[in-house]
Amino acid sequence: MEFKTYFHGCSVRDFEKKFSTDEGCLKVLADEKWKDGYSCRNCGNANYCSGKTLYSRRCTRCKHEESAIAHTVLHNCKIPLNKAFKIAYMVCNKPEISTHEISRQIDIRQMTCWKFKKKILECSEDSRDTPAAE
Repeated sequence: MEFKTYFHGCSVRDFEKKFSTDEGCLKVLADEKWKDGYSCRNCGNANYCSGKTLYSRRCTRCKHEESAIAHTVLHNCKIPLNKAFKIAYMVCNKPEISTHEISRQIDIRQMTCWKFKKKILECSEDSRDTPAAE
């Protein structure tokens, strides 16, 4: 998920309305992740049903279940999803923001904010380095 393009033009009010809950964040992740359709990572099947967790998908052939967070920049993220989105929003709109300021505003340890900010910036750089599909 390319956060920078997703948050472009998003006001603070719009952001709070859309991403104030983990459910809202999961919906956006699932929509973005499977925008080109579902394909099971295990067997390649395109048919799925709802998984056990919110917005997860389960392959109808091999029963492999995948969450909306799996294989994204948020995979294994230990902070609440809505706070992770808030950090991403802050970093994308103001890349020079200090991790001390993020920590103060979100009430998360500064080192955690530093690590996640680094991850977001690396993700943005990787997407710029990747050539567009022809």
